[in-house]
Amino acid sequence: MVERIELGAADDTPAAQQALGGQSVSPVRAASRRDFVKASSAIVAGGAAMVSGLSIARSAHIVGDDRLKIALVGCGGRGRGAVVEALRTEGKVTLWALADAFESSVRNILPRIERDLADGYDEKKMGPRGERIDVPAERQFSGLDAYQKAIDSGVDVVLLTTPPGFRPIHFAAAVAAGKHVFMEKPVAVDAPGVRKVLAAGAEAKSKGLAVGVGLQRRHDPSYIETIDRLQNGAIGDILLTRVYWNGEGVWVRNRAKFIETHGHEPTEMEYQVNNWYYFNWLCGDHIAEQHIHNLDVSNWLKNAHPVEAGGMGGRQVRTGKDYGQIFDHHFIEFTYADGCTMMSQCRHMRGTTYRGGELATGSAGTADIDGALIHSPQGKWNYQGDRGRPTQREHDDLFAAIRRGEPYNESEYGATSTMTAILGRMATYSGKVIRWDEAFNSNIDLSPGVYDFAADPPVMPDADGNYPVPVPGKSVVV
Repeated sequence: MVERIELGAADDTPAAQQALGGQSVSPVRAASRRDFVKASSAIVAGGAAMVSGLSIARSAHIVGDDRLKIALVGCGGRGRGAVVEALRTEGKVTLWALADAFESSVRNILPRIERDLADGYDEKKMGPRGERIDVPAERQFSGLDAYQKAIDSGVDVVLLTTPPGFRPIHFAAAVAAGKHVFMEKPVAVDAPGVRKVLAAGAEAKSKGLAVGVGLQRRHDPSYIETIDRLQNGAIGDILLTRVYWNGEGVWVRNRAKFIETHGHEPTEMEYQVNNWYYFNWLCGDHIAEQHIHNLDVSNWLKNAHPVEAGGMGGRQVRTGKDYGQIFDHHFIEFTYADGCTMMSQCRHMRGTTYRGGELATGSAGTADIDGALIHSPQGKWNYQGDRGRPTQREHDDLFAAIRRGEPYNESEYGATSTMTAILGRMATYSGKVIRWDEAFNSNIDLSPGVYDFAADPPVMPDADGNYPVPVPGKSVVV
């Protein structure tokens, strides 16, 4: 990675090192919500702290009212989807505060949330829809410090759906304030950020706070059942996994679009935060922002993380200035401690063949995990149940655990799979084989020195408006 800011000492806290440092994490493997929470309880190693007979997780919101108040931090498309799903969970729940870097995003999202929530809303089951949204102007915040104002507005649960480069500081602030959290994937863009998330996750456990991470495949009944069968030997020992996220790419927001939306010429920081997908300090590259879903499935299946990665990638099609720094294709060979290989592909190129999902090859059969299909000597098995909406289920499970006061924390596997994606990016950017330990302990910090729209971001364009792009064989990544 090039043009980076080196900040102070990395987060090498005992909590962060103990939480992950070379250790595998437990997956959630059960098919039912009850078993899901039971498995999550094992992850949190002993359960929540108790206060007056109730865990902090339960007493945090139950005093005088069983209504859960939500703050949405990040008012983009994923934020809108997440908050509507949170508002559709059982029990009393109210959107209480909004926060985003840009005022226009805050202003524009409320009508869209109301419209989406109204679609198919069942008042007999869910209660009056009008009680689900209560966000007056004084609880609508904008700016790079808006997250803290939303956290401090009297809420119980914080949804973190900003660009992932902000996730570590937002998560740490929410946990420090004693809030339950749902955070989108990935949870960081560099190793210091991963360590900060692990430390905050450990603090959340000690406080009995619930933490959900937007890796929704772990809440999909077909994935849960398929992974469970494979982990119980349906195709023997797992020898190889193949994971894919090959597509045409996503939006791009140029400077002209910013002026059209916001009415003024952007500062460099404003431009990059608005066009965040194409800058590593904000996005982590598409291997982290999207492909993490598939990498997570392989880690879940193996109940482990890779110990090294080597591969190749580049920037062949998306070479314009508005595409910032990131690659448009990555191909990585990850190796687990037991010798199992994960072959990983992700690509953003128009006109190419779409391919997504995960496959596994074992000593006694094969599996299409995304298709919930297993071929073994015992014959063919295919999941026949209802897959539902996994993104809704992840909120159902989180909010149900909060209401029951039961331990629930997905931060470890969220951080593990985020670090797996970062490891892969390090391998493609450098052209070298990178070990997990050296990647995890890297002190290269991509975050800005100052979070201010008037400040320079960590990477700046040259005189022609081009941004520095990683060069295999030259770029320093650890």
